[in-house]
Amino acid sequence: MKKVPHTIAQRLPCKTKNNLLVTSAFLTGALLLTGCQSTSLGQSNTVAVKQAPSVAKKTLETALQKQRRQSFSYHSNLEVGNNQQFTDTDTSTKKMAASDYVDEHCEEAHDQAYAALILQAEQQNKDILAMDYDTKRDSIRQSYFECVDAYHAWNDHQYDSDVKVAPDYQALFDNYEDKQRPLDRKKAQLLDEYLLKPLSIDSQGIYQPMAGKATMLASAQYQARNHHSSINQPIYMDFKNGDIYLWADNFAILNSELLDDKLGTKWQNKWLKIAIDDGTLPKGFGGEVIKSHFAALDATYDAAPVSQFNYVAPNSLASLSPKLPAHQLSAMLPSDQIIRRVQRFEDYQASQQKYMQIFYNRISEKYPELVQEPEPMTAFESIQNPKAFTSKSIVQKILAMIKDQMNEEAATGEVVANTEVQELYGFDKRGQLKWEHLRRQLDNTSEANNDKGMRIDVLQQYSAISTKDLAFPNLPSNVQTPNASNSIDLRKYAPELLQYYQDGNGTAVGKMVFNMLPMVRERFGSVE
Repeated sequence: MKKVPHTIAQRLPCKTKNNLLVTSAFLTGALLLTGCQSTSLGQSNTVAVKQAPSVAKKTLETALQKQRRQSFSYHSNLEVGNNQQFTDTDTSTKKMAASDYVDEHCEEAHDQAYAALILQAEQQNKDILAMDYDTKRDSIRQSYFECVDAYHAWNDHQYDSDVKVAPDYQALFDNYEDKQRPLDRKKAQLLDEYLLKPLSIDSQGIYQPMAGKATMLASAQYQARNHHSSINQPIYMDFKNGDIYLWADNFAILNSELLDDKLGTKWQNKWLKIAIDDGTLPKGFGGEVIKSHFAALDATYDAAPVSQFNYVAPNSLASLSPKLPAHQLSAMLPSDQIIRRVQRFEDYQASQQKYMQIFYNRISEKYPELVQEPEPMTAFESIQNPKAFTSKSIVQKILAMIKDQMNEEAATGEVVANTEVQELYGFDKRGQLKWEHLRRQLDNTSEANNDKGMRIDVLQQYSAISTKDLAFPNLPSNVQTPNASNSIDLRKYAPELLQYYQDGNGTAVGKMVFNMLPMVRERFGSVE
């Protein structure tokens, strides 16, 4: 898969699934803290690959800190690949599981090999018993006997360590249920060919922290031989007023079908305004979240070992293994200087744990009312509670999730085997940061299974903002910036829609949904 967005919030830590979800609730949109504008680092007369790791760490730290208050235009793309599951030399040469159960492996492997030989004979219009196949039949037979002997030896080895087992069979039979099978490789090939390669997602926009705004045009495309489709979602973020605007057209059909049967074309060429803070959050909370985020980032970066950082020559990118995606590599090669950071996954997880702890401690010390233990409630009682959907209540739930996740990770200490996180940062000849690349290898979680998993490559490029370019090239010029005349305020629209239902109108689905919402019952009673 080509081009998928690495969001503007890329400076946020790439966490394990749960950490990423709970952190993004604070920092998506209004925070957009990761803007990385071209930042001058000054000229260097030293050959990049010969500079010390300590220099690399300090240079990168200076660049990332300077980026935080600068405006920029960005373009992000991400590629997901799983071709290592069926192209790696290690995977193609080692013995693979043939059955679901280890005691059936030898017989199943023999039958599969013989069936393949029969198919070959049929394609050549020959008899399977012809002399042409004597050697192959004998090889299949000998392999079967060898496998059976190895299995019995391996089974006896469980009780008598003096019994010797051939190393390749030992590796195969140990934790057999976790081993890759031929069908698994075939499925990986089909997934790669029919989903990952044709699918592309990317995002582009501008980030202007001093002006208090940011834009993002997220898009997804699927392009196969006989199928072409695409969708995009413009997003506008107003930091000063705490509002996020989504392009309403994309939700109009769904809203009209399920909730508002009188909608018509009222949402056409309109923005949908969503207020982040409904007034229940403490004053200055958003600013403190930003400060806490940067403080946690700086602390975890300072604690990182110098050995994680080094300079690499631009021409060495082509030889990295696994290979970088071709379209990303072409944008990275012209760099004058490249800094690489590589972390073992256990170190990466420890760093994220430290980040979350610092972030949580700062917020909880500043706003203790947001981390008070809530009264025990069932899921249904929570939904029925009128205060369950306020901004304050949502933040309290997010902070509770962060705390639970930290406690869970500290208790289990679970890590993913055989993985690492690689980051690359490219500078031009003037010492300006022009791009950054993140690679994550999503290996299997079982320690017994060493097969390669999916790989994610994210490239984010930065450039100066051009006044000639529209923030949303796909939208009319008169709606590039949301305002009162071209947007629908969700706070005003919702009560009007509720009144429409109270008057006896609306869809069956809408009536069922609104009857479940506590704010509806509190204001109108039940909706018939």
